Amino acid sequence: MLCLRSARLWSSRLLWRACPGDPPLLLPLPGAQAAVPAAGKKDQVEFPALDEEQLEEQFVRGSGPGGQATNKTSNCVVLKHIPTGIVVKCHQTRSVDINRKRARDIMREKLDIFHKGELSEVVVKKKESVVKKQEKRRKVNENLERKRQFKEALAQDLKPGEKSL
Repeated sequence: MLCLRSARLWSSRLLWRACPGDPPLLLPLPGAQAAVPAAGKKDQVEFPALDEEQLEEQFVRGSGPGGQATNKTSNCVVLKHIPTGIVVKCHQTRSVDINRKRARDIMREKLDIFHKGELSEVVVKKKESVVKKQEKRRKVNENLERKRQFKEALAQDLKPGEKSL
């Protein structure tokens, strides 16, 4: 049985110990790093922080499907970055708080593209994905062409009186 009072925090890791006198159940590995990697965050890009004083925020009615939930509530967020004039409109969910966070994320991406241009990580990743998609499409077309040529070769090898398989 674990004693909660004997749990200790070592370099931002929780070390669980059994009751006094028992050997420890989980010890940090020697030389282990204190940081724990976040799952699914390896491709996340660090964008510059937004200065809230440079933002103008409005809440307007959204548009699109959704009926009364869309037509009678002002949960669409419109952000304007005053120095650059970039405007972002976000109406992805019915929650104003989530839309505000997402609008700020989109604004950070747009500002990164505005300042870095073609060197922005967002633009670079998008170009890489386009190239990968084109390469994949090219390989699929090559395979289809090989199959077509193989079938034609089989058809030519058959004698006039024989039936195909």
